[in-house]
Amino acid sequence: MKLFDLTLQLKGFPIKKARRYLQSINAKTEDDFGDFLNQQKQDILDFHLKNNQFYIQFTNGKNNFDHWEDIPVMTKSDLQQPLQNRLSTGHKSVNSYINKTSGSSGDPFIFAKDKFCHALTWAVIQQRFSWYDIDFNSSKQARFYGIPLDFAGFTKEKIKDALSGRQRFSVFDLSDEAFTKHLKKFRTTSFDYINGYTSAIVQFAKFLERGKFHLKTICPTLKACVVTSEMLFEDDKKLMEKVFGVPVINEYGASELDLIAFENPNRQWQINSETLYVEILDENDNLLPNGQEGRIVITSLFNKAHPFIRYDIGDIGILSEDGSLKKPTLKKLIGRTNDIAVLPSGKKAAGLTFYYITKSIIEDDGNIKEFVIEQLKIDTFKITYTCRQPLEAAQEEKIKIEMERYLEPGLVILFEQTSNLNRSSRGKLKQFSSQLKTTL
Repeated sequence: MKLFDLTLQLKGFPIKKARRYLQSINAKTEDDFGDFLNQQKQDILDFHLKNNQFYIQFTNGKNNFDHWEDIPVMTKSDLQQPLQNRLSTGHKSVNSYINKTSGSSGDPFIFAKDKFCHALTWAVIQQRFSWYDIDFNSSKQARFYGIPLDFAGFTKEKIKDALSGRQRFSVFDLSDEAFTKHLKKFRTTSFDYINGYTSAIVQFAKFLERGKFHLKTICPTLKACVVTSEMLFEDDKKLMEKVFGVPVINEYGASELDLIAFENPNRQWQINSETLYVEILDENDNLLPNGQEGRIVITSLFNKAHPFIRYDIGDIGILSEDGSLKKPTLKKLIGRTNDIAVLPSGKKAAGLTFYYITKSIIEDDGNIKEFVIEQLKIDTFKITYTCRQPLEAAQEEKIKIEMERYLEPGLVILFEQTSNLNRSSRGKLKQFSSQLKTTL
């Protein structure tokens, strides 16, 4: 029984239709694909120019562009307003897929996808994982992710885990004691693959190295490890492949868009050209040739519920000179690195732990515009934010409670409102950073 597919169908996401459509795109020749891409870019642009009041205002009412490069670039700050203001005609929360961005760049917002677009997202993900003989309907996943700690959120994720064949390993505790328990699960469970946050899986690999464990020997069914959400460094990848005994695959995606790039069996970081159009722009929004470093700007080719047209995702990257229009490849992704938080008890937590904590301050009214979290001392964290209205005492208290719940009691949490946040030289915010000098 294909339980994963059935779950999508029951939620109204037409996965079978999406999979057939994806296959039709894959079957196109290079020349035919060029025609398809140009037509799809024009179609999605025309749709939002006619059916999305937010986008009509964003483009100043202009209903025609002579050149694609004339279309204005959209940033995350442009989208920080109530979702209902940004939905296309005929699309509502009840008939669309609604979610929140992680806020890992410090610019959180709520977004929407129409149901066919979301089904296409899953069709692409399933296809990429199938390159490594992984089937979401049958393969067992060792999942190194966080999980909401409130009852409703926790229960929802556990149900999803059960339906998806996932065993979740929390990234909120990266201690040797926790990893020892994880290893026992690998001894008794026929996992097909590992999937999760890079930093947490790297810490697990270092634990295995210290103990001289070889994971493939312990769990012979293991086929692959897919890391996501954070930068994968080459030395870490070599370590993981050594102690895991399986290929380590680099995934790059964004919840509001799709799977952006996925490492193929030829070790190329293949971009998802089927549902996205990726450009590299300079600081003046000029298109850069392949091989040059610039801002990653992406168009979602099928999302009719919400416009993501020439959307600056906030990352810096380089497209490979060897890629083609149909199969472009990402040569390098710069950024998206998260530190490890080290706490007074000696406990370590992945930087993406703050994804779950910041859920408590992400609101649809867009009051919190940007934020960063910095570890000043082993027991002291500072949240610096920009907003229209300062956080109230009750809101600050809620965040403190969440910080202690996800990390540990006794932490000092400081708040600072500012008009501007310090950015890197590339204009990117790093959501979490630490001043501690720690060898991990």
